[in-house]
Amino acid sequence: YDTHKSATATRTVINMRSTSTLASCCLAIVLSTTNTHAFQPHPPSSIILQKHRSSNLVSPLHLAAIPPQDIPDKPFDLAVIGAGPVGVSAALLAARSPHSKKVILVDAPRASGALMNEETGEDLSIGGPTGLFSKALRDTGKRISVSSLKGMGLRDDSVWNEIVTSCVELASFNARDTIRQLEYAGVTYVQGYAAFADSGGSSLFITSDDNSITTLNADKILIATGSTPFRPGGIPFDGKRVFDSDSINTLSYLPKSVAITGSGIIAIEFAKIFKNLGSDVTLIIRDKIPRNALMKIGLDKDIAATLVADLARSGIKVERGAQVKKFHIPRKNDRAPIQLELEAKGGGERPTGATTTLKCDIYLAAVGRKPNTASLNLQAAGIQADSYGGIETDMNLKATASGGNVYAAGDVLGRPFLASTGMAQGAAAIQSMFAEDSMNVITPAAQEGDSTNDGTCEVGELCMAGENFDPKSLASNPFAFPVGVWSSPEASYYGLSSQQCEEMGITAGEGVALYAECLRGLVFSPNGLLKLVYDKSNGRIMGVHICGDDACELIHYGMELVKAKRTIDDVLSNLYSAVTFHEMYRIAAMAAVDEAGARQRRRAAGRALATRNKGIAPE
Repeated sequence: YDTHKSATATRTVINMRSTSTLASCCLAIVLSTTNTHAFQPHPPSSIILQKHRSSNLVSPLHLAAIPPQDIPDKPFDLAVIGAGPVGVSAALLAARSPHSKKVILVDAPRASGALMNEETGEDLSIGGPTGLFSKALRDTGKRISVSSLKGMGLRDDSVWNEIVTSCVELASFNARDTIRQLEYAGVTYVQGYAAFADSGGSSLFITSDDNSITTLNADKILIATGSTPFRPGGIPFDGKRVFDSDSINTLSYLPKSVAITGSGIIAIEFAKIFKNLGSDVTLIIRDKIPRNALMKIGLDKDIAATLVADLARSGIKVERGAQVKKFHIPRKNDRAPIQLELEAKGGGERPTGATTTLKCDIYLAAVGRKPNTASLNLQAAGIQADSYGGIETDMNLKATASGGNVYAAGDVLGRPFLASTGMAQGAAAIQSMFAEDSMNVITPAAQEGDSTNDGTCEVGELCMAGENFDPKSLASNPFAFPVGVWSSPEASYYGLSSQQCEEMGITAGEGVALYAECLRGLVFSPNGLLKLVYDKSNGRIMGVHICGDDACELIHYGMELVKAKRTIDDVLSNLYSAVTFHEMYRIAAMAAVDEAGARQRRRAAGRALATRNKGIAPE
């Protein structure tokens, strides 16, 4: 979900000053929640919350952004709209060899939910995915013990300052490195609000903060404005007590209790984040069986069950088969709890004994995302979009613009709303635009006359998305990309599940390894599992599914096993370094050839782990 800086104007402005002590340090964050119309600028908010800046940050970097009226009077080969990871990576690719194009990157950080340093004009979120804040918050929760800080007498505000400062540092490091790369590559970076001109064609109007308009023309245009959270009707979003998955970035205090609606990746991630930060968390899902809800987004049944078990073990409450009927938000006391009235899925009374009212400090709706294209004036350029705002393209990622020179990549195309796939689409779009440049590059394989690719996975018509990464093939291709859930523990998968194999007529087997069966897992992180799905007819590994620490890292080795058509025997013949999680690959392969023995070993390890989790000394 992370390929953009959205145009839903939830603005965060940061004013940093270094001081010597925690008590005197402050970081001013200005919050506003307004809607943008046609990328028009808005006046700043007057709500200020004092926080602090860590003294180990380097001096603020003067950013190379220019206002629209200072756009050089020279022809540009490419204009990129949107400076998230998709837009930035595409701009850099086009500016570098072998393309070496004149590129201009246009972004509106003040209308993107971004972090701004007002003293330097520094956009702290340039090049960062939507999930950068949540990932930083997750890792900060691992490093900072909230209970310990509170035990030392620190107030909640001081604890939250420490958490936010850590997140800001991560964002700042990423932003400064992005600017360095753009400057080195010679990309012109403009801050302004972009939309296609009303007159038609492919000209862009760039609106500055003072409402002056500059016209920009380029031979090619790439739209990479990302996505915004889907906001269901009836939810009173205010960016103060009721949030979506973007506006939650502007949260100004550490809540004691959080209610989250959603059962997908983002909802699970934030549930664990806030629980790890010491909040009481309630997850409200419409499905009566939480595991089924996770399986709908592609997770293997056992991985889904492991995540649900971890939610329960963490103390996260799950209200099943429920939805919020009504919100009662105190208007005079912003710290008094919100009261939610719950009803059954689809309406009606909940079963006898089920919770019907719920109190919380904040409410978060994490129920999906939609393409961020509403304010681009696409119709004027002849660009067609679906009912959700997703831009329609051909296999070369070219949109239907009347000029034939507009392309799109990332979340603006719709699912899967991942930064990794969006960046791959951006690269594919650049290759499509400037194919003649790549034709002059001779690869080592071409020099050797190698026209085959034995490492490519092929199952029927799957794995045929190719370098184009067109959205239709991408969304239906389980071999196109790995999927990661950045919860704690992490979950990730690549390739086919047993159910998918069955649907394709493949007789599949499974080899499972528990984290507690390898030494590193047993000692440091025993909760979790790794599963290999394989074709029983030849032992070929068809999918890898993991839930546990470092799952989003471990999956890439599994991806290579699938893509290279490796077998269970291949994994058994490999030697893995001791005291690593990779040992689980060999344990899972052993389980595939000795199912009965593996079940006994897992039962024994499971009993020992259950005893350990309960805090009971084994006999």
